[in-house]
Amino acid sequence: MASTLKGRPIRDTALQSRSYPHYRIIILDDDVNTFQHVVDCLVTFLPGLTRDHAWAMARQVDGEGSAVVWTGPQEQAELYHMQLGSHGLTMAPLEPV
Repeated sequence: MASTLKGRPIRDTALQSRSYPHYRIIILDDDVNTFQHVVDCLVTFLPGLTRDHAWAMARQVDGEGSAVVWTGPQEQAELYHMQLGSHGLTMAPLEPV
């Protein structure tokens, strides 16, 4: 029996090509974590982050009270947020971009 396309709706490809929502991870300043601990956590859990960039982020957290340390797809953001928080960093809630 041959299949037919009659009666089937035509798919709109524009509706199918939505991008995943992006979220940003924000670390907050606290009186508990050392610069070294923050840097070690950032380079351990955030792929491609250099130690120099992690130090700059740690200084921003200390000076401004917070820093956006990563932005990307929701699933990855949730994972990195959980990993950083589970190692004692003070985290803001995930924010959609």
